[in-house]
Amino acid sequence: MSISRKTLLILLSFFAIYVIWGSTYLLNKIAVTELPPFFLASIRFIVASVFIFIIAKALGISIKITLRQFKNTCIAGFLFLTFGNGVVVWALRYVDSGFAALQISAQPLVVLILMRILQGKKISLMSYIGVILGFIGIFLLVSQKEVISQEGQVIGMLTIFLCMISWAYASIFVGKADLPKNHFVNTAYQMFTGSIMLAIISLCLNESWSLPSSWTKDVQWSMLGLILFGGVIAFTAFNYLLKEVSPEKVATSTYVNPIIALILGWWVLNEQITMQSIIAAIILLTGVYFINSKRQFKPRGYGR
Repeated sequence: MSISRKTLLILLSFFAIYVIWGSTYLLNKIAVTELPPFFLASIRFIVASVFIFIIAKALGISIKITLRQFKNTCIAGFLFLTFGNGVVVWALRYVDSGFAALQISAQPLVVLILMRILQGKKISLMSYIGVILGFIGIFLLVSQKEVISQEGQVIGMLTIFLCMISWAYASIFVGKADLPKNHFVNTAYQMFTGSIMLAIISLCLNESWSLPSSWTKDVQWSMLGLILFGGVIAFTAFNYLLKEVSPEKVATSTYVNPIIALILGWWVLNEQITMQSIIAAIILLTGVYFINSKRQFKPRGYGR
């Protein structure tokens, strides 16, 4: 029985947002063991933005934007990438990649709370249940002795939580801001401006810069994966799915990504998975499901 071209593209696109985005935590973890975090993130996003600009031009899409739109992409680029991603990469020096992915899966919970605080949005009963389950899951996750006893683990968890607030506020901001309507152009400018700010931070921190030729093979492959697959291919697949299937189906990546990250971290880096982490994951992801089931929360791919 033959499969249609459209069905094949949809299946491949889901593979991209499930597996590729789930693997970016592992790839960042490998790369940050050798490269300074803000330099790493800067190189990743500036190269990816150039690729996306080229794709947009090849498709005949205008990359012209207004000054107001450029200012807003700078703000979004900072919230999503400069702070939201750059600091997570820094935290991966102290936190396991699977653990970080699981903690970040609670982002819809943070978005919901911020919307309640900043916009006075009413929270449904289903979402209240989701928030309670989310807090229980997070508590079980971060209260493990195996976790808090590791050097730098607590500061890593706290900085990731600050990044989640940054992403959540950015998600609310881009919902109302005047931004380029085309997803390629919008993301390319966010990546480009975010990467420039990451480079400035890297220089201010006196991080050592190096050429790809001096990197180990593992780091070279990791950076290639982050730029080409995690940035260009997965994001293209994300936008394709938003046009072809319902948003709630695309949002299922919220549940799959941390599972993929946990498995890859355990398999490749021998990261420990405790029974309490498994229970916390089930409770936390169930809470996220309850939150998403009542509001169509579109996952933001920019920060991955």
